[in-house]
Amino acid sequence: QVQLVESGGGLVQEGGSLKLSCAASGRTFSSYAMGWFRQAPGKEREIVAHITKFATTTRYLDSVKGRFIISRDNAKNMVFLQMDSLKPEDTAVYYCAARPSNSYSNTANEYAYWGQGTQVTVSS
Repeated sequence: QVQLVESGGGLVQEGGSLKLSCAASGRTFSSYAMGWFRQAPGKEREIVAHITKFATTTRYLDSVKGRFIISRDNAKNMVFLQMDSLKPEDTAVYYCAARPSNSYSNTANEYAYWGQGTQVTVSS
């Protein structure tokens, strides 16, 4: 099992930056591909970024390409989401999630473990 705890959310002005962190428990962190999802009020949960087990491949939602970077440190059991040039439409609860398969998936129910989420609010 993997337990995930996100941190780093907050309130930021448009154009600002935040770095989200996700700490994973357990000794098998590198057995999981990781995703960052977000969910805004009244909207479906969507994947923002995905990183494979050994960080060989990353993928991004089109609307965040060039602004967000996902990374991981398997030695520290951490995954990160650096978010720059934030926009009001990035406002959402952000979740990290772990998937045993290394392949990309944008389907939330294909991720086995989830954190509790961290709120990101971007003011205009």
